Amino acid sequence: MQASTKGSLDSRTSNGLEQFVAGLRDHGGAPDILDLSGANQWNLDFLSARGRLTSDEFTHAATTAFGVSGDFFANQTDSRHVETFCRLSLDYPPGSFDAILVWDCLEYLAPGLLEEVVSHLFDIARPGALLLCYFHVDQTATSVPVSQYRIIDSKTIQTATRPFTRPTQFYSNRAIERLFQSFQSVKFFLTRDHLREVIVRR
Repeated sequence: MQASTKGSLDSRTSNGLEQFVAGLRDHGGAPDILDLSGANQWNLDFLSARGRLTSDEFTHAATTAFGVSGDFFANQTDSRHVETFCRLSLDYPPGSFDAILVWDCLEYLAPGLLEEVVSHLFDIARPGALLLCYFHVDQTATSVPVSQYRIIDSKTIQTATRPFTRPTQFYSNRAIERLFQSFQSVKFFLTRDHLREVIVRR
């Protein structure tokens, strides 16, 4: 991934997050939640009050496994690098989680690895589990931000944007539906910016 020289902060309303949080309330117990944005105090405070939280440094694992030397995307086709990545991230037993905050993590994966990761998300999610995913919608973009997502309240997030990277592909609604075809349902939320919010039900 290519690092930018300056980060930025931005707050936005998220209808997808609002529905995700409503799903946590409707769980009827203390749901097991996985946050792929990595540990941060905002998400820890908010989510720990609503369930049992596990934080996974997904982007850091990808950078460690694929960005040490050579091309970040080409390395994703090397079985040695993929093995390192799988050891560092998403190493959980089947049916571990009732809810997963995927955010925009899938956008930075080459097609073969992307399918493997989505399949693994299916395995570690329990039936009926919700996944919240973000995809950038500008198909002409040559670079997209890599962000950390901080939950401010049940429908507001703050994005801490640091590096930028080139997108691996453009995700239309149809492409996203195909990506999650093994799941029960896919719901899209319209936004005023360049993010497509998606709630996926296992």
